[in-house]
Amino acid sequence: MLSKLFTPAFNGIEVIKVSVEVMISSGLPKFLIVGLPDKAINEAKERIQSAFSAMGFSLPAKRIVVNLAPADVIKVGSHFDLPIAMGILTALGIIPNDEISRYMILGELGLDGTIKPVNGILPTAINANAMKLGIICPKPQVNQAIWAGNKDVLGAYDIKSLINHFKGTQIITNDDTPPTFEEESSLDMIDIKGQEMARKALEISAVGGHHMLMIGPPGVGKSMLASRLPSILPPMTAKEALEISTINSVAGILGDKGLSIKRPFRAPHHTASQVAMIGGGIYAKPGEVSLAHNGILFLDELPEFPSSVLDSLREPLETGYVSIARANGHITYPAKFQLITAMNPCKCGHFGDPDHSCSSAPLCAIKYQNKISGPLYDRIDINVEVENINPWDLNKIEKGEASKTIKERVIKARQFQTNRLKHFFGIDNLLTSNLTSKQIEDSANIIPEAMKLLTTSAEKLKLSARGYYKTMKVARTIADMEQRNNIISSDIATALTFRRKILTNH
Repeated sequence: MLSKLFTPAFNGIEVIKVSVEVMISSGLPKFLIVGLPDKAINEAKERIQSAFSAMGFSLPAKRIVVNLAPADVIKVGSHFDLPIAMGILTALGIIPNDEISRYMILGELGLDGTIKPVNGILPTAINANAMKLGIICPKPQVNQAIWAGNKDVLGAYDIKSLINHFKGTQIITNDDTPPTFEEESSLDMIDIKGQEMARKALEISAVGGHHMLMIGPPGVGKSMLASRLPSILPPMTAKEALEISTINSVAGILGDKGLSIKRPFRAPHHTASQVAMIGGGIYAKPGEVSLAHNGILFLDELPEFPSSVLDSLREPLETGYVSIARANGHITYPAKFQLITAMNPCKCGHFGDPDHSCSSAPLCAIKYQNKISGPLYDRIDINVEVENINPWDLNKIEKGEASKTIKERVIKARQFQTNRLKHFFGIDNLLTSNLTSKQIEDSANIIPEAMKLLTTSAEKLKLSARGYYKTMKVARTIADMEQRNNIISSDIATALTFRRKILTNH
């Protein structure tokens, strides 16, 4: 008695089609699972036996061998429970093999036969749809599978209902309830008083997708500014939403909160390890840089992060992806994020503040700021000082613009930017910050006077080639905000004010 059905294995967000082959033959009673299963899969034997017992059914006193093919790929996860159980039922003739083989199956079994939610429904549904297969999954996750475009979805609360469905005594139907989505944040730029320079820098950053560093004494509003950046960013495209939802599904954080349609905002604590930031671990899970894909990675108290963690950000900042090396291969996750950082000028936070004295200045500031390597600092497009505001002046300062007003400007500027870049390169939704040095040279449209100012200033400031092109990119974004085809001298001047060397020793 042999059956064959399909389930997924995951290599990052890539789905590998795994054949679950079940052979029941005569011999000493034994239940074997082969094909490089992990501990969770080996423990499936106990969950399956208990689930069958709860239904009043027992495994036959025969030799049961389950092969997970391809056998040389490591299989990980409790989602193998359901396909193995269905494979046994198919081998016993309880479920027709030709019917069950039309589906990709995944789900974890409870001891009472219930089917519990698992990670990876979204990428599985996309992959199954491409292979013209249906999907069998836990009932609470049906909406994810349908949202991915798969029309043939069976969602069940327990294994008994699946048996009845394939025997024709009970038909499983899906509710037409639309998938739930994350709620928009209530944070608004209107809450911020003053800080016009920082607000302007944040808007430029939002339009061009530029990386940004804010530096200033404690309590001036750096974290407050950063947390409100998502409120002025354009909504994600359907493709971007699908990408981040897929990553969240594999990471196991999509859960019941709904699908991700707003840009992610990740703010890891400065004690985060390199594995937590980049990804990895036993099962090579995505890290913060991948969870921030198509969104924002905010690093507060930047110099407090271990230098190894900060330097590990260099490659994903340049390439837009991260590759995790393993003995049996490489796992690649997308990591195209916008880096927003904040820091105090020194350990005590009052270096350069006329109202407070720093007892160890300037060594305190130099030592503190030198925790950030020059190569990482060079990859940041916009540097802005956030100044302290006198408490007596807070009540006199009027509230700034609301996020809705700024967002409308950002959307218009991005539309102008993407249309202009599409004219040059034929690529949709391309941002200035993502251009190569050749692309920005070809598309900048910088007038001779502005080019002379940029070249002269770059020489005086000793900018690297990367710093030179990043200044040009920021100037190009400023021109896009004014919907001008040419970069003029004032655009270069403004970009240079955001490129000035705030740090004491860089």
